[in-house]
Amino acid sequence: MITSPKDHITTPQAAIIVINYIIGTGILTLPRTSTEKVKTPDIWLTVILGGLIAMMAGIIIVKLSQQFPEKTFYQYSQEIVGKWVSGLLSLLLACYFFMMCGFLVRVLAEITSFFLLEGTPLWAILMPYMWTSLYLIMGGINPLARVFEMIFPITVGIFLMVTLMSFKIFEMDNLRPVLGLGIIPVLKGIKTTALSYTGFEIMLILLPFMKQPNKAGKVILVGIFFPMIFYTITVVMVIGAFSVDGVITQTWPTLDLMRSFEMPGLLFERFESLLLVIWIMQMFASFTTAHYAASLGLAQLFKKNIHPFMYGLLPVIYIIAMIPTNINNLFKLGDMLGNAALFLFGLQPLLLLFILRLKKRKHEVKS
Repeated sequence: MITSPKDHITTPQAAIIVINYIIGTGILTLPRTSTEKVKTPDIWLTVILGGLIAMMAGIIIVKLSQQFPEKTFYQYSQEIVGKWVSGLLSLLLACYFFMMCGFLVRVLAEITSFFLLEGTPLWAILMPYMWTSLYLIMGGINPLARVFEMIFPITVGIFLMVTLMSFKIFEMDNLRPVLGLGIIPVLKGIKTTALSYTGFEIMLILLPFMKQPNKAGKVILVGIFFPMIFYTITVVMVIGAFSVDGVITQTWPTLDLMRSFEMPGLLFERFESLLLVIWIMQMFASFTTAHYAASLGLAQLFKKNIHPFMYGLLPVIYIIAMIPTNINNLFKLGDMLGNAALFLFGLQPLLLLFILRLKKRKHEVKS
């Protein structure tokens, strides 16, 4: 139960936390991963469908959490399925969050090393991010929300500026024909694109921090709508510039897009640096949110103070981040987390909501 007024956030702050948590690796990897599945220019349709599916899953999570508006998932799941099953589910959720931390910070380190700090050891890149995140979450959810409020408008501004510049090499013909091979290829990529919206699950723990938990539905819809717009624009611009065949061959197509054009007369020409600025901020936001969610979960599960778990998770996250030996293994870890998300945030909340409704009906019959 949240008792301190310092731990409460407004509805817009909650929406911004969801937005910042979702927008991460998807901006850089979604064009390639979705193109590999769809193999037609209709990827933008798949991205929109994936967003709509994520909204439905998010609404289910909100409906479940609103039954216990003053408790996080770690606390209220015990009232639905009992102590032992609840403990297992809560542990799985906490494990998911700190595994996600390891994945996010490793991707961040890989990109930073490749594009900005070539030759720098990964540990030297990982450590500053992890300790800065720790410093931020030590203050609770409120400082987190205020920092994200500063990050978000910067992200929108730079993203729109860089996107407008990329129109110079954009070819509309690369997006045609629309549905040339029918709807089946579009449907093949739905799983990949839907997983790019993982992040809405933060509502499992965010709702009790909200001053107006009854507005959580609006938060989840807005929180997924903005990333859907970001992802759709990114996919359209990348496919329009490189074509379907060109995107499949590139590891980071969005960054390659920014390196493909020049604007003579400007102060600098490396526009991928602008994208990296907002991307690093977004990855930091995603990592920090997952770190806080994992620490809170373990603290509530074992009924201890949260701060030791914040510190204790750092070496665990570091080990997870260093396990993948190359970029392909790193992507495999991401796929594994995505498949886990299908159960944890797609199937599980629906089952729990169903069980809760059954219990309420039995109680009504008895009374």
